[in-house]
Amino acid sequence: MCTRVIWTPEGFPALVGRNMDWKFDLHTNLWVTPRGVARSGAPGDPKPLTWTSRYGSVVATAYDKAVCDGMNETGLAAHLLWLVESDYGERDPSKAALEQSKWGQFVLDQFSTVAQLVDFLASTPVQILAQAMQNTKGATTHLAVEDATGDSAIVEFLDGVPHIHHDPEHTVLTNSPSYEEQLENLKTYAGFGGSAPLPGTTVAADRFVRARYYRDHLPKPESETHAYAALLSVMRNTAEPFGVPETDEPNISQTIWTTLSDLTNRVYAFASSYRTDIFWTDLSRLDFTTTQRLDLTDRSLEGDVTARFEAAEPFAYAPA
Repeated sequence: MCTRVIWTPEGFPALVGRNMDWKFDLHTNLWVTPRGVARSGAPGDPKPLTWTSRYGSVVATAYDKAVCDGMNETGLAAHLLWLVESDYGERDPSKAALEQSKWGQFVLDQFSTVAQLVDFLASTPVQILAQAMQNTKGATTHLAVEDATGDSAIVEFLDGVPHIHHDPEHTVLTNSPSYEEQLENLKTYAGFGGSAPLPGTTVAADRFVRARYYRDHLPKPESETHAYAALLSVMRNTAEPFGVPETDEPNISQTIWTTLSDLTNRVYAFASSYRTDIFWTDLSRLDFTTTQRLDLTDRSLEGDVTARFEAAEPFAYAPA
């Protein structure tokens, strides 16, 4: 489920693309989540992580119950991708609890740089509380985060322990195996130290290699529009067609939508696999004092949709 790629060509915006691969329609909508909102990471838990949002953001939801992708007004973006190996551990009451549905929202609410998030995780023990989502027995995810400088971090919980990979060179993420194993596998391919030819299957390890290879070989863009198109070409190369054969594998599902985030100019673009139009939101023109929603079932959406968000009651996050 999913591919994420960062590209920061010299002299152009920092860009990140993300494919959402899933077996079912997630009934995704886009939401404006405002500044100044007090949140509890796990209502009812004896020790929830609590915070008040510093930054407004635009987020893409799953079933309007969980944040799975988004960007905040400072140009920091966060993406949750499936990882079967994720293990958040048995509940440790000494750690602050954060429900998985709010993991991405917490990051977007509180941080303007990747380094700030990494420092927070180093100083504050946090435990992610896993949860079942519609049509799944349980969600197991890792987190990718980038900021407007092109900095990047991958956060995985394995055997209950957080593993943080922090470096601008961490430009690609897919699914299984763990990120460290993906990097080792990459070394076996031509162009990365090995001799194996570029792989072409739908498995996450092959998508990881292809995404990194084609991302690294993108030509210098001629314009910002060209840069957007170039990164989208990589996302399309790693997208999954409808009807992929390995239907029992949670890591291999059709691509249902793609996002493209311009972290420099604060533009968040969305492309559904079920329609031909790409539309985008300019975060610099949004009002981050109120909750707003963009109904993605509206077939007339195209181009700049910044002005088409409508006031709405906040959605309820799925509990652990």
